[in-house]
Amino acid sequence: MVNDDRPMQESLFDIGPDEEVGYRVPTTCQVAGITYRQLDYWDRTNLVQPSIRGAHGSGSQRLYSFRDILVLKIVKGLLDTGISLQNIRSAVEKLRDLGVNDLATITLVSDGKTVYECRSAGEVIDLLNGGQGVFGIAVPSIMKDLTGTITQFPHERLDQPAEGESTGVDELAERRRRKLS
Repeated sequence: MVNDDRPMQESLFDIGPDEEVGYRVPTTCQVAGITYRQLDYWDRTNLVQPSIRGAHGSGSQRLYSFRDILVLKIVKGLLDTGISLQNIRSAVEKLRDLGVNDLATITLVSDGKTVYECRSAGEVIDLLNGGQGVFGIAVPSIMKDLTGTITQFPHERLDQPAEGESTGVDELAERRRRKLS
């Protein structure tokens, strides 16, 4: 048995959002689901730059943080929904100051033209139009509340006529129904 005491880099998900750990370009591309060309272009155009160590001449290794890779995955996801790179740049600029823990509390929603930041069922912010608030209705939570309260109210079944009410079925139809039963 060989004793290998060399340090082994942990996987991204074992480490979590540690700003002291950097990931090289091949790992960053693979985890973010993007190509080297995309990563390089986004770095050169200041969309997402490595926060641990940038490129400084030929042969230098860029190192991306967990947060950088998270933002790269967000950019990739927005691109996949059809958002223009120009609008993605605006959205990323609005998100730039958020830390990993803040980013973990939001949901980004897009209609293909703009990007909305949702922090809760009632708080939706249009990132591309100056942070203007928009109205949101969280249908699942409404359904949950309604399901819990509606059962407390009186109700009627449609297959049973109300008291003193005619069934609306003629005599011939009633005889057929009894005959089939």
